[in-house]
Amino acid sequence: MKTVKSFPRRVKEISNTFIPLADGTRLAARMWLPVDADQHPVPAILEYLPYRKRDGTIVRDALTHPYLAGHGYACVRVDMRGNGDSDGVMLDEYAEQELADAEEVIAWLVRQAWSTGKVGMMGISWGGFNSLQVAARKPPGLDAIITLCSTDDRYTDDIHYKGGCLLGENLGWSATMLAYSSRAPDPALVGERWKAMWLDRLNNEPLLAIPWLEHPHRDAYWKRGSVCEDIGAIDAAVLAVGGWNDAYTNAVPRLVATVRSPVKGIIGPWAHKYPHFAVPEPRIGFLQEALRWWDQWLKGIDTGVVQDPAHRTYIMALNRPGASVVHIGGRWVSDQRWPADQCEMQRWHLNQQGLSTTRETTGKQIVASPQHTGADSGEYCIIWLGPEFPGDQRQDDSGSLTFDSAPLAKAMDLVGGAVLHLKLSSDKPVAVAAVRLNAVWPDGAVSRLTYAVANLCHRDGHEHPQVLEPGKTYTVALKLDDVACTVPKGHRLRVSISTSYWPLIWPAPEPVTLTVHTGSSFMDIPVRLPRRGEKAPVFAPAEAAPPVKLSTIDQPWHQREVTTNQRTGERRMCIVDDFGRSTIAEHGLTTWGRGRESYSILPDDPLSARQECHWSMETSRGEWKVRTETYSSLRATRTHWLVSGRLEAYEGDALVLKREWNQKVRRKLL
Repeated sequence: MKTVKSFPRRVKEISNTFIPLADGTRLAARMWLPVDADQHPVPAILEYLPYRKRDGTIVRDALTHPYLAGHGYACVRVDMRGNGDSDGVMLDEYAEQELADAEEVIAWLVRQAWSTGKVGMMGISWGGFNSLQVAARKPPGLDAIITLCSTDDRYTDDIHYKGGCLLGENLGWSATMLAYSSRAPDPALVGERWKAMWLDRLNNEPLLAIPWLEHPHRDAYWKRGSVCEDIGAIDAAVLAVGGWNDAYTNAVPRLVATVRSPVKGIIGPWAHKYPHFAVPEPRIGFLQEALRWWDQWLKGIDTGVVQDPAHRTYIMALNRPGASVVHIGGRWVSDQRWPADQCEMQRWHLNQQGLSTTRETTGKQIVASPQHTGADSGEYCIIWLGPEFPGDQRQDDSGSLTFDSAPLAKAMDLVGGAVLHLKLSSDKPVAVAAVRLNAVWPDGAVSRLTYAVANLCHRDGHEHPQVLEPGKTYTVALKLDDVACTVPKGHRLRVSISTSYWPLIWPAPEPVTLTVHTGSSFMDIPVRLPRRGEKAPVFAPAEAAPPVKLSTIDQPWHQREVTTNQRTGERRMCIVDDFGRSTIAEHGLTTWGRGRESYSILPDDPLSARQECHWSMETSRGEWKVRTETYSSLRATRTHWLVSGRLEAYEGDALVLKREWNQKVRRKLL
């Protein structure tokens, strides 16, 4: 990534200003804008997050916003209500209050003397979600958005219920937000009010896992904020960006297919990061692409984005399996349609003897996986970039029903979402299935290409699931996540099916045996065909503004360990993400954070599953030091979820507040 130090317009930074809302709340904002913007007004670009502009996102903000400001924009990074140095308390993600506040912020931006009245909204993850959600509300002035690593459907493609299954990330993200939002504001900005503001948060912040568990089906709670419910409401121009190693890439093709305003999609090899500093590489000049988008829709300059292909896609070369990945080879392609302008749908049959393009006689095979199957699934959403990628699938496949093809006679470009049509029966009324499409290397290593998890009670939809009738035969269609990857000649395809996938999803309440009907089950795999004269899209090299100045005291480190108790068979996974201790030169805040997660389960008892999270967050300057310790855990009986939490807040070494949560939530076909 190239650092750019000078820009067409000289930039000034306002480290903090408060944006007043109608109810008296003030939202803290950091701004970068050209020094002459009062004489020569500019459009505004809003990034609106709960992650603390003062310290939480300061590193990435420094790389991004001054660059855009130097090319003629006012970049405004706002801490939403209840976070950072803003007033109030945040009670849920994507709440009505959050979105209404954003509309007020946009109206404020439109009114400023330095503003042309044109506004763009940009963000990754939470900021990508609310960019879509705010665009659907059509606030005056919002003409374009760039949404990264986000989704149009909060139920099927967020961190809560994938395929109707409860994700381990549901508690994990609740624990993360409990830690993030319980941090204190900076006294240097809010003065003596800091402690009252902090105590207000500490006393009122929710344990979000509880309401999330209370809504296990796709009801009105999840439809609110899911822009797919009325995609036509969006009339701002939409650039949707994703990464194949992120959890949210399914939404990019859907958005390009359904948004009626100008829309384009870019998907690279990346995890959950902005593409100009993402891992795995290769990176692209995302900021240059962003400027093309903003210049077109906020300044009326013809930058050629209208003529860009609908889809610019990185087809990954097959990577050796491993939990840490730095670079993935491959190539960029362009298409007007998804999955490709020229696509062949290949049907592969799950036969008694393996996977074949020819259907053989019907038969039956059973699978009853050990409950710890799934240890090599990797993180659902790769955020911290530690050892989070899927590992070698051989161990998980040993607890699965597998179907292997013969070695491929030629390379295959798998682009799009494969669909498994599975004829099966279950011996229990509630069952889950995890399906992986893998590539088997000639030496036996196994790479996961894509996957799906499914609560089979949701076979006819997520709103009104129904129990399975034990022994009854069903045919279900399971769409695997979209992907673009080349499987080389000589490698085998493998379809793997398991009845558990811990800890990525929670197990069914009792051990399950599935009977799969071979010969009658098959997978449709989209294969992209080469085109004559095909030209690859070209991106500029990655550029960014100079990094923020940090003084590192303790280096960050990450750890992921899986152990087995040889006496009981219990499998335990322990994950630690230490973010290091550093001082921000600009204002002297020293920050440190550490997140810990542990998962345990016995191989034959799904009710032994237990998830625990512990976060430590500390902020200090001189003699002022505050710290929170947050604890969350989840267990289950056959009928209820048992969720608990504890929040401890310290000023110096003195405990100033302690709160606890203990709640039973009824399991509903999970």
